[in-house]
Amino acid sequence: MNDSQLDAGSINEIKPGKMKRVDADNGKRILICHLEDGFYAVDDMCTHEDASLYLGCLHGDRVHCSLHGGEFNVKTGEAMVEPAEIPLQTYPVSIEDGRILVKV
Repeated sequence: MNDSQLDAGSINEIKPGKMKRVDADNGKRILICHLEDGFYAVDDMCTHEDASLYLGCLHGDRVHCSLHGGEFNVKTGEAMVEPAEIPLQTYPVSIEDGRILVKV
């Protein structure tokens, strides 16, 4: 599978502590999270049950699923709070000319 760059928008679109959901060309929804130390990208769908993490909330480096309360570390994808057990897919992020680029 070839990696491609997804332009997720301007760095000014996502305030620190906030998230943005973007659609990749491969049909996946990617969640972009702006933390104090940079931008991180993970799959938007909770691995416990198909629910959008964008509908949850971001606390520090963890995203909380609004459906059943699972939590994931957005830096590593690790499932931190049950019922979530399977980690999220993470994606490398780079910043070029003020744009957020995600390698998917």
